[in-house]
Amino acid sequence: MSKFRLIGVLAAAGILAGCTSSIDTLRNTQGTGSPFTKALTDEYRQFSVSEADDMYDWPDASYFARKGLAAANGEVVLPEEPGNWWLPPAKVDEITQARARLMAALDGGARDKAPEIAARAQGRFDCWVEQQEENHQPADIAACRDEFFKALAQLEAKPQPTMAPAPAPQTYIVYFDFDKSNITAAGQAVINQVLDDAKMHGTPNISVVGHTDRAGPAEYNLKLSLRRADSVRDALIRGGIPADRITTAGRGESEPAVPTKDGVPEAKNRRAEIIVQ
Repeated sequence: MSKFRLIGVLAAAGILAGCTSSIDTLRNTQGTGSPFTKALTDEYRQFSVSEADDMYDWPDASYFARKGLAAANGEVVLPEEPGNWWLPPAKVDEITQARARLMAALDGGARDKAPEIAARAQGRFDCWVEQQEENHQPADIAACRDEFFKALAQLEAKPQPTMAPAPAPQTYIVYFDFDKSNITAAGQAVINQVLDDAKMHGTPNISVVGHTDRAGPAEYNLKLSLRRADSVRDALIRGGIPADRITTAGRGESEPAVPTKDGVPEAKNRRAEIIVQ
């Protein structure tokens, strides 16, 4: 701690018992104000208690307890100024630049957007500064520094662009005349609609599944359903859809849209389903 802050702490506290009073007060104080000030209160509480109970560094513990109490009152508490500390000359530039990056993130909205991470970054920065001034515990210095830069990297990370959800598959139905696989005028109108809609989605994947009613033998109907699927495929290719984007299949009479008894003709079952996705 710099001599100016040390004098200030001791003058304010008067005696060692005064130093410990702020630490004890912070132990039992809950933060108020914004989510950031509440999280910052917790950061300074942990740091202050550790300095007091583990390091027996009462002046620094009291100093950071006072920062924690200020945060607990909802006050704006800033990261430490490197110039207020007796830092090794070789570390001054790195710490000064690190603080500038931290302030840019905080002033850029990090306190509101990521309050817990922002508080962590500030608390670990102050820890780094304090440990670096003492400069005799390399592991503690590295821990504070590494945790600071980890939190700072999270604050500085640019959000990933949100991917637009894939459009829901669209289903179209082309109907056929009895025992036919040629495209009718009504069927071509449906295909034209498919072509128009497909242009809105770049080059979609299209599946065509042919069906028949239950009139006629099952083996014959399977072949007829495949011919219907192929007729739709050919029409789509003529309309500009690449052949490698279209798959076809035939289901024969096995998946009727309208259940019927075997041998019963049904217009709604004589169809090809086009699925665009």
